[in-house]
Amino acid sequence: MNRTEAREAAGRGGIYQGWRVVAACFVIASVAWTLGLFGASVYLQTVTSAHGWAVAQVSSAITLLFLVSALVQRAVGRSIDRWGPRPVLLFGTVAITSGVAAIGQVSAPWQLYPIFMLIGLGWSTLSTTGITATVAPWFERHQGRSMTLAIMGASIGAIAGTPLLLLAIGHWGLAWGLANVGALAALLLVPLIGWQLRHRRPTDLGLHPDGAATGSSAGSHDLLAPIATAANRRSLLWSAAFSFALGLTVQIGFITHHVALAAPLLGATGAGMLVSAAGVTAFAGRLVLARIVDKVDVRRLAAVILLGQTLALLAIAVWPTVPVLIGASLIYGYGIGHVTTLGPVVIRREFGAAGFGSNYGSAATIIQLTSAFGPAMMGLLRDGFAGYGTGLAIAAVLTLVASVALLGGRQIALHAARDNLPSRGATRD
Repeated sequence: MNRTEAREAAGRGGIYQGWRVVAACFVIASVAWTLGLFGASVYLQTVTSAHGWAVAQVSSAITLLFLVSALVQRAVGRSIDRWGPRPVLLFGTVAITSGVAAIGQVSAPWQLYPIFMLIGLGWSTLSTTGITATVAPWFERHQGRSMTLAIMGASIGAIAGTPLLLLAIGHWGLAWGLANVGALAALLLVPLIGWQLRHRRPTDLGLHPDGAATGSSAGSHDLLAPIATAANRRSLLWSAAFSFALGLTVQIGFITHHVALAAPLLGATGAGMLVSAAGVTAFAGRLVLARIVDKVDVRRLAAVILLGQTLALLAIAVWPTVPVLIGASLIYGYGIGHVTTLGPVVIRREFGAAGFGSNYGSAATIIQLTSAFGPAMMGLLRDGFAGYGTGLAIAAVLTLVASVALLGGRQIALHAARDNLPSRGATRD
Protein backbone atom coordinates (compact mmCIF):
# COMPACT_ATOMS: atom_id res chain seq x y z
CA MET A 1 0.00 0.00 0.00
CA ASN A 2 1.56 3.33 -1.05
CA ARG A 3 1.45 6.52 1.00
CA THR A 4 -1.48 8.00 -0.89
CA GLU A 5 -3.58 4.86 -0.32
CA ALA A 6 -2.56 4.77 3.34
CA ARG A 7 -3.67 8.35 3.89
CA GLU A 8 -6.97 7.69 2.12
CA ALA A 9 -7.56 4.47 4.08
CA ALA A 10 -6.93 6.11 7.42
CA GLY A 11 -8.52 9.48 6.67
CA ARG A 12 -8.06 12.50 8.90
CA GLY A 13 -7.14 11.55 12.42
CA GLY A 14 -6.42 7.95 11.45
CA ILE A 15 -10.07 6.95 11.07
CA TYR A 16 -10.48 3.67 9.20
CA GLN A 17 -12.59 4.10 6.06
CA GLY A 18 -14.92 1.34 7.25
CA TRP A 19 -16.11 3.53 10.13
CA ARG A 20 -16.71 6.34 7.65
CA VAL A 21 -18.91 3.92 5.72
CA VAL A 22 -20.78 3.14 8.95
CA ALA A 23 -21.29 6.86 9.63
CA ALA A 24 -22.59 7.38 6.10
CA CYS A 25 -24.99 4.45 6.49
CA PHE A 26 -26.20 5.90 9.81
CA VAL A 27 -27.19 9.09 7.98
CA ILE A 28 -28.75 7.10 5.13
CA ALA A 29 -30.79 5.06 7.63
CA SER A 30 -31.99 8.22 9.39
CA VAL A 31 -33.32 9.64 6.13
CA ALA A 32 -34.63 6.34 4.76
CA TRP A 33 -36.64 5.42 7.88
CA THR A 34 -38.01 8.99 7.98
CA LEU A 35 -39.20 8.93 4.37
CA GLY A 36 -40.12 5.23 4.31
CA LEU A 37 -41.39 3.39 7.39
CA PHE A 38 -42.26 6.34 9.65
CA GLY A 39 -43.26 8.62 6.79
CA ALA A 40 -46.07 6.25 5.80
CA SER A 41 -48.29 7.33 8.70
CA VAL A 42 -47.69 11.00 7.82
CA TYR A 43 -48.59 10.44 4.17
CA LEU A 44 -51.77 8.62 5.16
CA GLN A 45 -52.93 11.39 7.46
CA THR A 46 -51.98 14.39 5.32
CA VAL A 47 -53.15 13.05 1.96
CA THR A 48 -56.55 11.97 3.25
CA SER A 49 -56.99 15.31 5.02
CA ALA A 50 -55.92 17.37 1.99
CA HIS A 51 -58.07 15.57 -0.60
CA GLY A 52 -60.87 14.04 1.43
CA TRP A 53 -60.12 10.59 0.01
CA ALA A 54 -61.04 7.42 1.86
CA VAL A 55 -58.45 6.08 4.29
CA ALA A 56 -58.82 2.63 2.72
CA GLN A 57 -57.86 3.99 -0.72
CA VAL A 58 -54.72 5.72 0.48
CA SER A 59 -53.67 2.95 2.87
CA SER A 60 -53.99 0.33 0.12
CA ALA A 61 -51.61 2.37 -2.02
CA ILE A 62 -49.20 2.66 0.91
CA THR A 63 -49.32 -1.12 1.32
CA LEU A 64 -47.62 -1.37 -2.10
CA LEU A 65 -44.61 0.40 -0.62
CA PHE A 66 -43.93 -2.50 1.72
CA LEU A 67 -44.94 -5.28 -0.67
CA VAL A 68 -42.66 -4.00 -3.44
CA SER A 69 -39.82 -3.58 -0.95
CA ALA A 70 -40.24 -7.14 0.33
CA LEU A 71 -40.34 -8.67 -3.14
CA VAL A 72 -37.10 -7.08 -4.37
CA GLN A 73 -34.92 -7.66 -1.28
CA ARG A 74 -33.06 -10.55 -2.89
CA ALA A 75 -32.45 -8.53 -6.05
CA VAL A 76 -31.10 -5.64 -3.95
CA GLY A 77 -28.68 -7.93 -2.12
CA ARG A 78 -27.49 -9.60 -5.31
CA SER A 79 -27.01 -6.21 -7.02
CA ILE A 80 -24.84 -4.92 -4.17
CA ASP A 81 -22.79 -8.14 -4.23
CA ARG A 82 -22.26 -7.72 -7.97
CA TRP A 83 -21.89 -3.97 -8.52
CA GLY A 84 -21.22 -2.57 -5.08
CA PRO A 85 -23.44 -0.31 -2.99
CA ARG A 86 -22.92 3.04 -4.68
CA PRO A 87 -25.02 2.55 -7.86
CA VAL A 88 -27.71 0.63 -5.98
CA LEU A 89 -28.11 3.17 -3.19
CA LEU A 90 -27.95 6.10 -5.62
CA PHE A 91 -30.82 4.53 -7.57
CA GLY A 92 -32.72 4.08 -4.32
CA THR A 93 -32.13 7.68 -3.32
CA VAL A 94 -33.50 8.99 -6.61
CA ALA A 95 -36.50 6.65 -6.36
CA ILE A 96 -37.53 7.46 -2.79
CA THR A 97 -36.92 11.22 -2.93
CA SER A 98 -38.70 11.69 -6.27
CA GLY A 99 -41.58 9.54 -5.04
CA VAL A 100 -41.97 11.57 -1.84
CA ALA A 101 -41.84 14.83 -3.81
CA ALA A 102 -44.56 13.51 -6.14
CA ILE A 103 -47.03 12.65 -3.36
CA GLY A 104 -48.12 16.25 -3.00
CA GLN A 105 -48.71 16.65 -6.74
CA VAL A 106 -51.38 13.97 -7.19
CA SER A 107 -54.91 14.84 -8.25
CA ALA A 108 -56.53 11.37 -8.28
CA PRO A 109 -56.18 8.38 -5.93
CA TRP A 110 -54.91 6.02 -8.66
CA GLN A 111 -51.80 8.17 -9.06
CA LEU A 112 -50.70 7.17 -5.57
CA TYR A 113 -50.14 3.55 -6.61
CA PRO A 114 -47.17 4.06 -8.96
CA ILE A 115 -45.76 6.69 -6.59
CA PHE A 116 -45.71 4.34 -3.61
CA MET A 117 -44.30 1.56 -5.77
CA LEU A 118 -41.44 3.95 -6.59
CA ILE A 119 -40.97 4.78 -2.91
CA GLY A 120 -40.97 1.05 -2.17
CA LEU A 121 -38.10 0.51 -4.60
CA GLY A 122 -36.14 3.25 -2.86
CA TRP A 123 -36.96 1.96 0.61
CA SER A 124 -35.80 -1.53 -0.35
CA THR A 125 -32.30 -0.32 -1.25
CA LEU A 126 -31.81 2.13 1.63
CA SER A 127 -33.13 0.02 4.52
CA THR A 128 -31.74 -3.01 6.33
CA THR A 129 -30.58 -5.15 3.39
CA GLY A 130 -28.87 -2.30 1.57
CA ILE A 131 -27.18 -0.89 4.66
CA THR A 132 -25.93 -4.16 6.11
CA ALA A 133 -24.70 -5.40 2.71
CA THR A 134 -22.78 -2.13 2.36
CA VAL A 135 -21.11 -2.47 5.78
CA ALA A 136 -20.52 -6.25 5.70
CA PRO A 137 -17.22 -6.37 3.73
CA TRP A 138 -15.47 -3.82 5.93
CA PHE A 139 -15.38 -5.66 9.27
CA GLU A 140 -14.68 -9.02 10.89
CA ARG A 141 -13.88 -8.28 14.55
CA HIS A 142 -16.51 -5.53 14.68
CA GLN A 143 -19.03 -6.98 12.23
CA GLY A 144 -21.92 -6.87 14.72
CA ARG A 145 -21.08 -3.48 16.19
CA SER A 146 -20.67 -1.88 12.78
CA MET A 147 -24.06 -3.12 11.56
CA THR A 148 -25.76 -2.14 14.80
CA LEU A 149 -24.36 1.39 14.71
CA ALA A 150 -25.29 1.82 11.05
CA ILE A 151 -28.88 0.70 11.58
CA MET A 152 -29.15 2.85 14.70
CA GLY A 153 -29.91 5.71 12.34
CA ALA A 154 -33.41 4.21 12.23
CA SER A 155 -33.86 5.44 15.81
CA ILE A 156 -33.22 9.00 14.67
CA GLY A 157 -35.91 8.53 12.05
CA ALA A 158 -38.27 7.27 14.76
CA ILE A 159 -37.54 10.15 17.14
CA ALA A 160 -37.25 13.08 14.73
CA GLY A 161 -38.60 11.93 11.36
CA THR A 162 -42.34 12.26 11.89
CA PRO A 163 -42.17 15.68 13.63
CA LEU A 164 -39.91 17.07 10.89
CA LEU A 165 -42.18 15.83 8.09
CA LEU A 166 -45.24 17.32 9.79
CA LEU A 167 -43.36 20.57 10.40
CA ALA A 168 -42.39 20.84 6.73
CA ILE A 169 -45.94 20.16 5.55
CA GLY A 170 -47.39 22.56 8.11
CA HIS A 171 -45.00 25.32 7.03
CA TRP A 172 -45.05 24.91 3.24
CA GLY A 173 -48.23 22.90 2.62
CA LEU A 174 -48.51 19.34 1.31
CA ALA A 175 -47.24 19.96 -2.24
CA TRP A 176 -44.29 22.23 -1.51
CA GLY A 177 -43.54 20.64 1.85
CA LEU A 178 -42.96 17.16 0.46
CA ALA A 179 -41.24 18.55 -2.65
CA ASN A 180 -38.77 20.41 -0.45
CA VAL A 181 -38.25 17.39 1.79
CA GLY A 182 -37.50 15.21 -1.24
CA ALA A 183 -35.09 17.76 -2.69
CA LEU A 184 -33.24 18.28 0.60
CA ALA A 185 -32.94 14.54 1.16
CA ALA A 186 -31.50 14.08 -2.33
CA LEU A 187 -29.03 16.93 -1.83
CA LEU A 188 -27.83 15.27 1.37
CA LEU A 189 -27.65 11.64 0.25
CA VAL A 190 -26.41 11.82 -3.35
CA PRO A 191 -23.00 13.40 -2.57
CA LEU A 192 -22.68 11.37 0.64
CA ILE A 193 -23.21 8.07 -1.19
CA GLY A 194 -21.17 9.16 -4.19
CA TRP A 195 -18.11 10.02 -2.09
CA GLN A 196 -18.12 7.79 1.00
CA LEU A 197 -19.28 4.61 -0.79
CA ARG A 198 -16.94 4.89 -3.75
CA HIS A 199 -14.89 1.93 -2.44
CA ARG A 200 -16.65 -1.45 -2.29
CA ARG A 201 -14.37 -3.22 0.19
CA PRO A 202 -11.17 -2.63 2.20
CA THR A 203 -9.03 -4.52 -0.31
CA ASP A 204 -9.64 -1.61 -2.71
CA LEU A 205 -7.44 0.37 -0.31
CA GLY A 206 -4.90 -2.39 0.28
CA LEU A 207 -6.38 -3.32 3.65
CA HIS A 208 -7.98 -6.28 5.37
CA PRO A 209 -11.33 -5.91 7.19
CA ASP A 210 -11.09 -3.78 10.35
CA GLY A 211 -8.28 -1.76 8.79
CA ALA A 212 -5.30 -4.11 9.08
CA ALA A 213 -2.69 -3.64 6.38
CA THR A 214 -2.28 -6.35 3.76
CA GLY A 215 0.07 -9.05 5.03
CA SER A 216 -0.26 -8.14 8.71
CA SER A 217 -1.07 -10.81 11.28
CA ALA A 218 -4.11 -8.84 12.45
CA GLY A 219 -5.72 -9.18 9.08
CA SER A 220 -4.89 -12.83 8.55
CA HIS A 221 -6.44 -14.13 11.76
CA ASP A 222 -10.14 -14.84 11.16
CA LEU A 223 -11.69 -14.42 14.60
CA LEU A 224 -15.24 -15.28 13.56
CA ALA A 225 -15.02 -17.81 10.77
CA PRO A 226 -18.32 -18.49 8.97
CA ILE A 227 -19.76 -21.93 9.67
CA ALA A 228 -22.19 -22.30 6.77
CA THR A 229 -21.51 -25.35 4.59
CA ALA A 230 -23.29 -27.08 1.76
CA ALA A 231 -24.76 -29.48 4.32
CA ASN A 232 -26.19 -27.00 6.81
CA ARG A 233 -26.58 -23.69 4.97
CA ARG A 234 -30.27 -24.06 4.16
CA SER A 235 -31.15 -24.96 7.74
CA LEU A 236 -29.12 -22.04 9.07
CA LEU A 237 -30.62 -19.54 6.63
CA TRP A 238 -34.24 -20.58 6.87
CA SER A 239 -34.27 -21.14 10.63
CA ALA A 240 -33.08 -17.53 11.01
CA ALA A 241 -35.55 -16.23 8.42
CA PHE A 242 -38.46 -18.13 10.02
CA SER A 243 -37.59 -17.00 13.55
CA PHE A 244 -37.14 -13.32 12.77
CA ALA A 245 -40.21 -13.33 10.51
CA LEU A 246 -42.35 -14.62 13.40
CA GLY A 247 -40.73 -12.32 15.96
CA LEU A 248 -41.11 -9.21 13.80
CA THR A 249 -44.68 -10.08 12.79
CA VAL A 250 -45.67 -10.01 16.45
CA GLN A 251 -43.47 -6.98 17.13
CA ILE A 252 -44.92 -4.83 14.35
CA GLY A 253 -48.43 -5.89 15.36
CA PHE A 254 -47.73 -4.95 18.99
CA ILE A 255 -46.22 -1.58 18.05
CA THR A 256 -49.18 -0.75 15.80
CA HIS A 257 -51.73 -1.59 18.52
CA HIS A 258 -49.76 -0.36 21.53
CA VAL A 259 -51.73 2.88 21.95
CA ALA A 260 -55.10 1.14 21.57
CA LEU A 261 -53.98 -1.54 24.02
CA ALA A 262 -52.78 0.92 26.66
CA ALA A 263 -55.43 3.65 26.35
CA PRO A 264 -58.17 1.91 28.40
CA LEU A 265 -55.83 1.79 31.41
CA LEU A 266 -53.73 4.93 30.93
CA GLY A 267 -55.85 7.21 28.76
CA ALA A 268 -54.77 8.61 25.40
CA THR A 269 -52.07 10.86 26.84
CA GLY A 270 -50.68 8.19 29.11
CA ALA A 271 -50.68 5.64 26.29
CA GLY A 272 -48.71 8.03 24.10
CA MET A 273 -46.19 8.57 26.88
CA LEU A 274 -45.82 4.81 27.32
CA VAL A 275 -45.18 4.31 23.61
CA SER A 276 -42.51 7.03 23.73
CA ALA A 277 -40.93 5.42 26.80
CA ALA A 278 -40.83 2.06 25.00
CA GLY A 279 -39.08 3.82 22.12
CA VAL A 280 -36.47 5.12 24.54
CA THR A 281 -35.82 1.63 25.90
CA ALA A 282 -35.53 0.35 22.31
CA PHE A 283 -32.83 2.95 21.68
CA ALA A 284 -31.10 1.94 24.91
CA GLY A 285 -31.25 -1.66 23.75
CA ARG A 286 -29.46 -0.77 20.54
CA LEU A 287 -26.74 1.05 22.49
CA VAL A 288 -26.17 -1.98 24.73
CA LEU A 289 -26.22 -4.28 21.71
CA ALA A 290 -23.49 -2.26 19.98
CA ARG A 291 -21.21 -2.86 22.97
CA ILE A 292 -21.75 -6.59 23.38
CA VAL A 293 -22.75 -7.98 20.00
CA ASP A 294 -19.26 -9.03 18.88
CA LYS A 295 -18.57 -10.82 22.18
CA VAL A 296 -21.59 -13.12 22.36
CA ASP A 297 -23.33 -15.91 20.51
CA VAL A 298 -25.80 -13.81 18.52
CA ARG A 299 -28.29 -16.64 17.96
CA ARG A 300 -28.46 -17.32 21.69
CA LEU A 301 -28.77 -13.59 22.42
CA ALA A 302 -31.64 -13.21 19.95
CA ALA A 303 -33.37 -16.27 21.43
CA VAL A 304 -33.05 -14.84 24.96
CA ILE A 305 -34.44 -11.48 23.85
CA LEU A 306 -37.39 -13.20 22.16
CA LEU A 307 -37.99 -15.20 25.33
CA GLY A 308 -38.07 -11.95 27.32
CA GLN A 309 -40.60 -10.52 24.89
CA THR A 310 -42.65 -13.71 25.24
CA LEU A 311 -42.85 -13.23 29.01
CA ALA A 312 -43.71 -9.53 28.61
CA LEU A 313 -46.61 -10.30 26.25
CA LEU A 314 -47.87 -13.08 28.49
CA ALA A 315 -47.73 -10.83 31.56
CA ILE A 316 -49.92 -8.19 29.90
CA ALA A 317 -52.36 -10.88 28.75
CA VAL A 318 -52.69 -12.51 32.17
CA TRP A 319 -52.36 -9.47 34.48
CA PRO A 320 -53.73 -6.42 32.63
CA THR A 321 -52.96 -3.88 35.38
CA VAL A 322 -51.22 -0.52 35.10
CA PRO A 323 -47.92 -1.55 36.76
CA VAL A 324 -47.68 -4.75 34.70
CA LEU A 325 -48.57 -2.94 31.47
CA ILE A 326 -45.90 -0.29 32.04
CA GLY A 327 -43.18 -2.69 33.14
CA ALA A 328 -43.86 -5.27 30.44
CA SER A 329 -44.06 -2.59 27.73
CA LEU A 330 -40.65 -1.24 28.70
CA ILE A 331 -39.17 -4.75 28.71
CA TYR A 332 -40.73 -5.50 25.33
CA GLY A 333 -39.48 -2.16 23.99
CA TYR A 334 -35.92 -2.96 25.07
CA GLY A 335 -36.01 -6.02 22.83
CA ILE A 336 -37.30 -4.14 19.79
CA GLY A 337 -33.87 -2.73 18.93
CA HIS A 338 -32.29 -6.16 19.29
CA VAL A 339 -34.78 -8.08 17.16
CA THR A 340 -34.73 -5.58 14.30
CA THR A 341 -30.91 -5.57 14.23
CA LEU A 342 -29.84 -9.14 15.00
CA GLY A 343 -31.31 -10.73 11.86
CA PRO A 344 -28.59 -9.52 9.50
CA VAL A 345 -25.93 -9.95 12.20
CA VAL A 346 -26.77 -13.65 12.54
CA ILE A 347 -26.56 -14.15 8.75
CA ARG A 348 -23.29 -12.20 8.55
CA ARG A 349 -21.73 -14.17 11.42
CA GLU A 350 -22.66 -17.57 10.02
CA PHE A 351 -22.24 -16.98 6.26
CA GLY A 352 -19.44 -14.43 6.10
CA ALA A 353 -19.10 -11.30 4.00
CA ALA A 354 -18.95 -12.95 0.58
CA GLY A 355 -22.44 -13.18 -0.84
CA PHE A 356 -23.96 -11.61 2.28
CA GLY A 357 -26.30 -9.44 0.21
CA SER A 358 -27.75 -12.44 -1.60
CA ASN A 359 -28.12 -14.50 1.57
CA TYR A 360 -29.67 -11.82 3.72
CA GLY A 361 -31.76 -10.58 0.79
CA SER A 362 -33.37 -14.02 0.60
CA ALA A 363 -34.10 -14.01 4.32
CA ALA A 364 -35.34 -10.42 4.27
CA THR A 365 -37.90 -11.24 1.59
CA ILE A 366 -39.52 -13.81 3.90
CA ILE A 367 -39.18 -11.55 6.95
CA GLN A 368 -40.74 -8.49 5.34
CA LEU A 369 -43.54 -10.32 3.54
CA THR A 370 -44.56 -12.10 6.73
CA SER A 371 -44.19 -9.20 9.14
CA ALA A 372 -46.32 -6.95 6.92
CA PHE A 373 -49.34 -8.90 8.21
CA GLY A 374 -48.57 -8.19 11.88
CA PRO A 375 -50.99 -5.27 12.34
CA ALA A 376 -53.83 -7.11 10.60
CA MET A 377 -53.17 -10.28 12.62
CA MET A 378 -53.31 -8.44 15.92
CA GLY A 379 -56.46 -6.61 14.86
CA LEU A 380 -58.21 -9.82 13.84
CA LEU A 381 -57.29 -11.48 17.13
CA ARG A 382 -58.51 -8.47 19.06
CA ASP A 383 -61.87 -8.40 17.26
CA GLY A 384 -62.27 -12.18 17.26
CA PHE A 385 -61.76 -12.50 21.02
CA ALA A 386 -63.37 -9.17 22.00
CA GLY A 387 -60.19 -7.82 23.57
CA TYR A 388 -56.42 -8.03 23.47
CA GLY A 389 -55.89 -10.65 26.19
CA THR A 390 -56.20 -13.84 24.15
CA GLY A 391 -54.49 -12.26 21.15
CA LEU A 392 -51.49 -11.29 23.27
CA ALA A 393 -51.29 -14.83 24.66
CA ILE A 394 -51.26 -16.22 21.10
CA ALA A 395 -48.63 -13.62 20.14
CA ALA A 396 -46.54 -14.79 23.11
CA VAL A 397 -46.72 -18.39 21.87
CA LEU A 398 -45.60 -17.32 18.38
CA THR A 399 -42.67 -15.41 19.86
CA LEU A 400 -41.70 -18.44 21.93
CA VAL A 401 -41.76 -20.59 18.78
CA ALA A 402 -39.41 -18.06 17.15
CA SER A 403 -37.01 -18.32 20.11
CA VAL A 404 -37.02 -22.13 20.03
CA ALA A 405 -36.45 -22.20 16.26
CA LEU A 406 -33.40 -19.96 16.64
CA LEU A 407 -31.93 -22.29 19.27
CA GLY A 408 -32.62 -25.28 17.02
CA GLY A 409 -30.69 -23.61 14.22
CA ARG A 410 -27.89 -22.84 16.67
CA GLN A 411 -27.49 -26.56 17.38
CA ILE A 412 -26.86 -27.10 13.66
CA ALA A 413 -24.24 -24.36 13.80
CA LEU A 414 -22.49 -25.88 16.82
CA HIS A 415 -22.47 -29.31 15.21
CA ALA A 416 -20.85 -27.85 12.10
CA ALA A 417 -18.25 -26.04 14.20
CA ARG A 418 -17.36 -29.20 16.14
CA ASP A 419 -16.84 -31.17 12.95
CA ASN A 420 -14.74 -28.31 11.50
CA LEU A 421 -16.52 -28.51 8.17
CA PRO A 422 -15.31 -26.16 5.40
CA SER A 423 -17.26 -22.93 5.30
CA ARG A 424 -15.90 -21.08 2.28
CA GLY A 425 -17.59 -21.26 -1.04
CA ALA A 426 -21.01 -21.97 0.45
CA THR A 427 -22.24 -18.44 0.81
CA ARG A 428 -24.74 -18.15 -1.98
CA ASP A 429 -28.27 -19.38 -1.99
